[in-house]
Amino acid sequence: MEITVNDLSDLTQVAQQLLAFASNEKVFIFDGDMGTGKTTFIKVFCAALGVEDVVSSPTYSIVNEYESPNGSLFHFDFYRIKDIQEAYDLGYEEYFYGGGICLIEWSERVAELLPDHYIRVEIAIVEENRRVFNFSKV
Repeated sequence: MEITVNDLSDLTQVAQQLLAFASNEKVFIFDGDMGTGKTTFIKVFCAALGVEDVVSSPTYSIVNEYESPNGSLFHFDFYRIKDIQEAYDLGYEEYFYGGGICLIEWSERVAELLPDHYIRVEIAIVEENRRVFNFSKV
C-alpha cells in the first residue's frame, strides 16, 4: 500500500490506514533515511493507538514503554547500539514475542532477531514537506 503525504496534518489519516492495514499484527518496522520523519510518524501512530503519554525518541535509552488501551507498547531505536549483544542484554525476546506492540526504528541493526512476521513501513522523502509511505506485510 502506498500513500503520499503533503503535510504533517495528513499523518493522522496515514496512522489510521496503517492500523487498518496491520489488522492483528503487533510488530512494526519503520525504515527510512535519517530525517525522513520516522519518529514524528511514530508519535502520531502512538496517539492513534490511544497512548496519552508524551512520546519521545528512545535514541539513548534504546526502548521507551507506553501504555495504550490495547496493552503495552514498546518503541525501539537501535541506531546507537554498538553490537547485537546489546539487544540480547536488553531482553529483546520479551519485547518482540511478549504480545505487546513493538515499533522498531533502525531494524537493520538487529535484523537477525526480528520475528518472522511484521509490518514494514517505509518512508521516503519526495520533496521537503512531501513523503511517500509504503506498507507491506512480511
